[in-house]
Amino acid sequence: MIQNSYKSMYRPNFYESTCLRCNETVYQVDRVGPLKDFTFFHSGCFKCALCGTKLTLKTYYNNQHRQEDKEVYCSSHVPKIGPGHLDGSSVGIRSALNVPKSTNFVNEQIRGPGRGIEGEAAHVRQSNGCSTSPLGYAHSPPMGAGERHSSSVSPAGHAPHDTSYQYGRFDASALHIAHALKQTELQKAYKVSREKPIDCYLDRDEQRKLEMRHRKEEDDLYRKFQKQREEEERKIRDEIKDEWEKELEILTDRFQREMMMKKKRDDQNILTLRHQQEKENLEKNMTLRRDKKKESLTRKMLEHERAATAALVEKQSHEMLELINEKRSEYMQAESLYLDDQIEGGYMPEEVQPYPSHAPPPAPPALSKFQVYSDPSEFAHIDQIAISVAQEDQKSFTDLVRQLVGRCGSDIEKARTIFRWITVKNLNTMSFDDNLRGDTPMGLLRGIKNGTESYHVLFKRLCSYAGLHCVVIKGYSKSAGYQPGVRFEDNRFRNSWNAVYVAGAWRFVQCNWGARHLVNAKDAPRAGNKAKSDSLRYEYDDHYFLTDPKEFIYEFFPLQSDWQLLKNPITLQEFEELPFVRSLFFRYGLYFSDLNTKAVMFTDSTGAATVRIAMPVHMQGSLIFHYNLKFYDSDSDSFEGVSLKRFVMQSVVGNTVAFRVHAPCSGAFLLDIFANAVTPREYLTGEPMKFKSVCKFKICCEDLQTVMVPLPDCASGEWGPTKATRLFGLVPITYQDALVFAGREVEIQFRMSRQLTDFMATLHKNGVEEKRLSKFVSHIISDDIVTFSIAFPEEGQYGLDIYTREMVSPVDSSGEKHLLTHCCKYLINSSKKN
Repeated sequence: MIQNSYKSMYRPNFYESTCLRCNETVYQVDRVGPLKDFTFFHSGCFKCALCGTKLTLKTYYNNQHRQEDKEVYCSSHVPKIGPGHLDGSSVGIRSALNVPKSTNFVNEQIRGPGRGIEGEAAHVRQSNGCSTSPLGYAHSPPMGAGERHSSSVSPAGHAPHDTSYQYGRFDASALHIAHALKQTELQKAYKVSREKPIDCYLDRDEQRKLEMRHRKEEDDLYRKFQKQREEEERKIRDEIKDEWEKELEILTDRFQREMMMKKKRDDQNILTLRHQQEKENLEKNMTLRRDKKKESLTRKMLEHERAATAALVEKQSHEMLELINEKRSEYMQAESLYLDDQIEGGYMPEEVQPYPSHAPPPAPPALSKFQVYSDPSEFAHIDQIAISVAQEDQKSFTDLVRQLVGRCGSDIEKARTIFRWITVKNLNTMSFDDNLRGDTPMGLLRGIKNGTESYHVLFKRLCSYAGLHCVVIKGYSKSAGYQPGVRFEDNRFRNSWNAVYVAGAWRFVQCNWGARHLVNAKDAPRAGNKAKSDSLRYEYDDHYFLTDPKEFIYEFFPLQSDWQLLKNPITLQEFEELPFVRSLFFRYGLYFSDLNTKAVMFTDSTGAATVRIAMPVHMQGSLIFHYNLKFYDSDSDSFEGVSLKRFVMQSVVGNTVAFRVHAPCSGAFLLDIFANAVTPREYLTGEPMKFKSVCKFKICCEDLQTVMVPLPDCASGEWGPTKATRLFGLVPITYQDALVFAGREVEIQFRMSRQLTDFMATLHKNGVEEKRLSKFVSHIISDDIVTFSIAFPEEGQYGLDIYTREMVSPVDSSGEKHLLTHCCKYLINSSKKN
């Protein structure tokens, strides 16, 4: 069962990390850490590993000579380099420590008492005024050490969830984490990859020389493609010609025989007309058959050409990486001799671990994306480089990549600028000349134009020029046309994506899905014309850059399980059962609080099924949800003339929004859930809001034993007073829930936390006109209390809509009148029994 799979893959969050000493869960109130390599201890376990002396943050020491040793020691037992172990590095460290301090720089590799990670974090906490976490944040903790040791790779939407963890949402609460983290793991992640720019060790002409050899191989391959296409098309023409001649001969013989049998001229004329028509029909049929054969041939040839191109790029990328690694190794050897001289002179350079020369095997990343970077704005200068380079056309990949990565200081920045170049270049809308040679600027992208090279192959190619390991992964994706419940049994949903090795691990990149948005694409400047570049606003989906495996698995399933990059890979059936979510789901930090939530939800005997989505605390004040319900196998969204939306009750309780579906009949339905993040001010203006899909579900009702009636025809959206409090500051006094049980009369009261005016309430009941019910509802305002009084004309189920607006001038500065805005709605059951 997938539910068991979720449980087995559950990872502790930052508040439920694992003690290094006893390996038991350690919670925030009894936690010491994070220390070296993001380790944690119970306060009672925070003792010297050798003598058991109780330690504090000012008295503990780490083993500075063995990175894999994460234990803590007292000053007497911390491992030291003994006799016979003094080496050049130790001499250098000693010399560096004896140098008079001229700056406030502290090398975290050489830690003294009181200057641990916690010391830095305490300073952050103090400066930010937060006290709920030793890292100085109150709202958005990163994932802790327990993630990398336990089942850290469970799909993000299922787990006893840390509601404050932000999967893809970046705001101020995330930014002040960055300072403390960058003193520890983040700094390490970047250190792993920091190196000199490629210009330092590989001459541009030498790289271009290899590229030109590769370009010749490509030219040969394209000529081969062209020759094969011409040969196959000639075969099709010859086949169709032979068939045409045979069919025409049969048709002509039959016509001649029939003509001989007809003596009258009129009969012969009729036969002649019929023969001419049959000849024309034959010609049309032959043309259609030829076109179908050509279309089938083109598909097969294109598939073959894509495979051949990918194989060639794979070979060429390997050769390019070999060249870069060879020159980089020679440079580093020469540099090490220079550094030895510097160490003898008392200078100890910052420790740098080189980028791996060989591609490591696939393995789950130790750090999450959020720990690598907390906000896309951290790459603002890198993104700007990509945007600027994209405005020009280059004649060689060498020139292109040098322009992109020349000012990058780490491997992650290199991958970023390549990713952003592809998203900004908007290759789908570029115009190409009919005859493109490989030595022209646009000829670099001829593979994109001809369809033989995908974004993923191009990304891999560019990564190799930058010295980055990158692979193209093939598998299934829940892409365009997919609906929840569809089985992956054929090639309809085959897809490809990348994994690039940066920040010490393999990380996913989906260029095609990240590059879908370009505002005002029709106004995009032509090559060399920068006149309109300032007015353009490029939009992209950051979710698909270095996506966490636990989130990526919701949309992409690789054919090789190792490339799930999950500690506990899932099966194809489990992938099909995962809820169908979109990137916005993770950007808003949403998750499923119910472990039984699957792509296909089955109703009970009453036709009811409920989907619950939880949201992080920091998003509760801004997220607005919407939904649509239609039949699964058609676009029909009504049943017996009634909108299917009226068979869904949306409500919000705490941090959970629930969609309770009551199927009006047996069958399958498609529930599409939308969301948008808006401020109360934006909502109050009454401007139309654009909702985007966050997830979809197939609702199956196999056996309906009761008759469902639709909800009253109220305004769309959620039921209950939560919306009134969240957006209007109206605090319910009498009824806290969406469902109200009342007699023939009821009063609903709110307290206004800010001035509102011009309230209006409308009553709805199935089968009754709204105008007839208007006289049965009224309201009064007394101080800060607004009271709505309803006297029901008869028993039954009613819906109450409440509208209001803020106490402002009827006409704002723009001259537009503020309209009444929907505030909230209640579902009221009126009965004498209540």
